[in-house]
Amino acid sequence: MNDNETPPVLRIVPPSHRRTLPLTHVELTWIEKKIEFWLRFGRRAEEKILDRRRSISSFKPGSIFAFVRWASNDFGTVLSRMDIVRTVAPGERYQTLPFVRPGGEILLRVDGWPKVERVLQFIDTVEALDVDPADAAPEYWRHLHNRLAADHEPRAYSREQHDAWLKRRSVTL
Repeated sequence: MNDNETPPVLRIVPPSHRRTLPLTHVELTWIEKKIEFWLRFGRRAEEKILDRRRSISSFKPGSIFAFVRWASNDFGTVLSRMDIVRTVAPGERYQTLPFVRPGGEILLRVDGWPKVERVLQFIDTVEALDVDPADAAPEYWRHLHNRLAADHEPRAYSREQHDAWLKRRSVTL
C-alpha cells in the first residue's frame, strides 16, 4: 500500500444484521393431561423457552424431526397425531403444518393413538441399531407412512439400509 492510499474500511456487522440460515420453528406446549405437543427426536439448532409450558424449537434446513401432538378435553382424547418432517431450504416446496413455521416436507403422518404408538415402537427399533432417527433415510419414514396407511406390515429399518443411505448422502452432498 502506498503512503497516499487510504486504508480499507472494515465494517463490522452487528449480530442482529448478519444473514443466517432460515430456520424452521416448532411451537411446543405441555399442559399435563390437556395439551402435549412434543418432539420425539430431532437435532435442534436453537431452543427458546417462552414460559413453563411453552417453547419454540428451531431446526436448520434438511433436518428431520418427529412432532407428536396429543390433546384431550373432559370427554377424552381429541387429538393424537405424529408427523415426521424434513425441514426445507429457501425456495424449496413445502407443506404447511400446524405449529410448524413455515412448514416442511412431511415424510410420515399418522392419526390416532394406536398408530402413533406403533410409529414410536419403530423409532425405538431404529435407535436399537445405534442410529439417531434424525439420521435415518427419509425413504424409510415414507415407507413406514405408506405401509401403515395401507394397513400392511412395514419392513424394519436395517443397518444395511442405513449404510446405503449414508453412502448415497455422501455422494450427493
